[in-house]
Amino acid sequence: MKILNASDAKREFGEVLINAQHGPVGINRNGKPVAVVVSASEYAQLEALKEAHLKQSIEEGIADLQAGKVSDGKSVINKLRKRVAG
Repeated sequence: MKILNASDAKREFGEVLINAQHGPVGINRNGKPVAVVVSASEYAQLEALKEAHLKQSIEEGIADLQAGKVSDGKSVINKLRKRVAG
């Protein structure tokens, strides 16, 4: 991944956009990462992956509910207190 400091990215924004079509471009400020510029298609893929993961997690949660593999908040807190008290 190509990395630029923020002032260079600002000055060369058109070039950043071109480079982002080929791969992510990292932007640092004061030597620390603050942003990554990606192409619109890569962003869409990332969003689709996040949505698929969320959907899978929800389906697993529903399956756990249906199988009775759940605990109420009070019992979870009590188990944690017992563990800490040791």
